[in-house]
Amino acid sequence: MPRSNPPSPATSGRGLPYKWVAFSVTSIGVLMSAIDSTVVVLGLPVMVQDLHATLVSMIWVIMGYTLVSTALLLVLGRIADMFGRVRMYNLGFIVFTIASVFCGLSHSGGQLIAARLVQGVGSAMLMVNSMAIITEAFPSSERGMALGMNSVIWNAGAILGPLIGGVLLSVFTWRSLFFVNLPIGIVGTIMAYVRLRELSHRPAERSFDFVGAALFTASLTAVLLVLTEGLEYGFDSPMILGLLAFGLVGIVLFHRWEHRVVAPVLNFGLFANRLYGLAVGASSVQALGMFSINFLLAYFLEAVKGQPPLTTAFLMLPAPLISSIVAPFSGRWSDRVGPRVPATVGAIIQAGAVLWLAFLHTGSGLWEVVVPLGIMGFGGGMFWSPNTSAAMGSAPPGQLGVASATLTTMRNVGFLMSYALSIVVAAESLPPAVMNALFLNANVTLGGGGMAAFTGGIDHAFALSCGFALVAAVVSSLRVRPPVPVAAQAGAD
Repeated sequence: MPRSNPPSPATSGRGLPYKWVAFSVTSIGVLMSAIDSTVVVLGLPVMVQDLHATLVSMIWVIMGYTLVSTALLLVLGRIADMFGRVRMYNLGFIVFTIASVFCGLSHSGGQLIAARLVQGVGSAMLMVNSMAIITEAFPSSERGMALGMNSVIWNAGAILGPLIGGVLLSVFTWRSLFFVNLPIGIVGTIMAYVRLRELSHRPAERSFDFVGAALFTASLTAVLLVLTEGLEYGFDSPMILGLLAFGLVGIVLFHRWEHRVVAPVLNFGLFANRLYGLAVGASSVQALGMFSINFLLAYFLEAVKGQPPLTTAFLMLPAPLISSIVAPFSGRWSDRVGPRVPATVGAIIQAGAVLWLAFLHTGSGLWEVVVPLGIMGFGGGMFWSPNTSAAMGSAPPGQLGVASATLTTMRNVGFLMSYALSIVVAAESLPPAVMNALFLNANVTLGGGGMAAFTGGIDHAFALSCGFALVAAVVSSLRVRPPVPVAAQAGAD
């Protein structure tokens, strides 16, 4: 439980202003989540071999974690508002840390996926409350700076994650990728319990949309199962067709229910604002195209090119590094000229970079991975800051929290679909015998023919990603600044 009766909202009672206490504690959670989200992709090829699992099943190590985090993002945000976000943040550290230990102790793919689902619950508890805690702790004049620094911490974790993962995989087994969270989680749990305190005012109204949350989760899960399990059972099998029907009907029911309920999980009314809707749409489609790139390249570098995990980590570093450098400058450019041009140009640059990757072959040099990754990172930095600014700047002032959660939720839906679609496209591009060997059997060693076939499959997936990036550019280009009302112009004069 958080400390009661604090000495002052401005100080921690130990000399350090409370705002920096809150920032430091939440930074631990952000850093831990960011590192964990990147190291697992790097270690997935090794996990498939060691656990005698299939690639199609083990993709749920990534998707299951993100699915739970996405499904619970809006749910836990509402619960935190009702019962206290510091309490939930503390619990998030505990859940994430314990789940990490069970991930490292897993002896089968099913056990690892189950532990990752629980870990996703802890991650959602941390992420949904960290920005809110910072927002409450800092005055409005310093809030933008604090949230920007919080974003820098996330980018630092995304950069450090592959490097840490590469070192751990070079020295230890893949289990160390999860055990490394134990000391960080213990420190974070203790600091959160001792130093954080509740500043929020709980609303008198405590209604919650459990039906909407269940429909959203069940429908999204069904669609993802159709895409992944359809490879094994056939997309025309009764089970897969039944799942598809369930998912589509669930989406329709979810949409109708959210328009009727008083406190919806997902406020579709926000999309009546054209600028906000276009920003969220561009973000979702961009995520749909981009987020499977690292997963596909990790397999290409390790399974086809024979690179060790540490080398793979360094080769994949340019994208997050360059993106984190470019993002602040694109944000400033966006402040001057509006988000339309920077975000659209960024999406086009990403499309060009992924198109380059679509021509990879077994004889490609490593520079043919590094250079387009750097260009992709440049485009990502150009796109993300202006697009996020456009979404939040066009949201109603009284609904910024809901608007932020909705943007993150829809982006994560694109993230999930990106992994599932990339697997389907890569697999369906292969001859049936090769597809069965690479995606549906365990402990497969790629021969020369298998390497060439697999590379051709991921080239098709890259081509699809290029198409999604171009669609994101088109959506981004559709937004224009609304005309300034005559009365506003007169007032300015």
